[in-house]
Amino acid sequence: MFVLLSFEGPDPYARAGGLSARVSGLATALAEGGYETHLFFVGAPDLPPHEVSCRGHLHLHRWCQWISRYHPGGVYDGEEGKLRDWTASLPGWLEQHFFPELVSAGRSVIVIGEEWHTSWSMVDISVRVSKRGWSKRVRCFWNANNTFGFLRVPWATLRQGVIITSVSRFMKHEMRQYGVDPLVIPNGIARQWFEPCDPQALAALRTLAGERLLLAKVARWDPDKHWLMAVDTVAQLKARGLRPLFVARGGMEAHGSEVAARAAAIGLVTTQISCAEATPLALCREIAASGGADMLLVETALSRAQLQVLYQASEGVLANSAFEPFGLVGLEAMACGGLSFLGATGEEYATPGFDSISVQTDSPAEVVGQLLRLRAQPQLARRMRHHARRTATRFKWAEVIHSHLTPMVSRS
Repeated sequence: MFVLLSFEGPDPYARAGGLSARVSGLATALAEGGYETHLFFVGAPDLPPHEVSCRGHLHLHRWCQWISRYHPGGVYDGEEGKLRDWTASLPGWLEQHFFPELVSAGRSVIVIGEEWHTSWSMVDISVRVSKRGWSKRVRCFWNANNTFGFLRVPWATLRQGVIITSVSRFMKHEMRQYGVDPLVIPNGIARQWFEPCDPQALAALRTLAGERLLLAKVARWDPDKHWLMAVDTVAQLKARGLRPLFVARGGMEAHGSEVAARAAAIGLVTTQISCAEATPLALCREIAASGGADMLLVETALSRAQLQVLYQASEGVLANSAFEPFGLVGLEAMACGGLSFLGATGEEYATPGFDSISVQTDSPAEVVGQLLRLRAQPQLARRMRHHARRTATRFKWAEVIHSHLTPMVSRS
């Protein structure tokens, strides 16, 4: 049995970034693989506290709901109060109501905490398990996807009773400065990313773009995500007469206003669009009604189906960052047959020049040069898209579980 602990989860209320995609995909893939899987997360306050799906294999446990009712802004609204409640209540509940029956039945349980929010609860769980004499049956892991919150992680006590993992060799080296040497289990992506996208919507978006150079970027509004570099890239393309069409989806962070201000200052025409529907054709309609703007700021979350069409139709998906522990968006775009422009940090799944482009500097001219090269060599672009999909298949969650996760937890 697998027990996953994460602040983020599959509910819209609990989605804030790549962590929700990771734990939702991992939990679903484990359940589809026949493992009984329990995901504890800060869920929506208006949904059932316990929900079962996937033929009884997947259990969703929504924690902190009584607090979430007072904080409708999402998983990190009222974050500190939720963190205190999570840390104080979840380990004891697992000890009293969850683990005893499993241990008495002789079952093995793998508990995996995700990110800094769960570090204290994982320490507490490991202590309780040890005191109860359950250590041979209940094993504790803690995984880091990013360095967020690292200054608050109780490293000394965490490493005593918990096996620490991370998502890339890049993160492994980052974490050594905190006195730990984590095992590496790469991220995975859901199998749905490989399903065919809507052909009608794909054709419509390509027709809409016409001779314009369609680009996409989906990331939090964070300076590390190189948003200003992306805007400057669009400006340089426009100065060359290439009529770029840049579709940008950010988050709720304050840096978004700086990005919009930079775009206006350098002469880009921007407009905001939103999609009430989650269909790719709805996105196409909104783009068609945008009036020829250079940059479209998407105000609503995009569905997987919409992203598949956008990534495949784009001449480049700008997923390069100054600091990227793994690069989930770039991998998802590759699975769609997109051309991912990646950074040079944690994107270890890619082979630059073969299945993706690696951006080595913070100069927009580098991206412009690569885009012009790919436009001039369409056969190269097609070949890279083909290789991108083949590369991404190695990182389906089912493959990651089979090749990395289960062997590692079996021998740890």
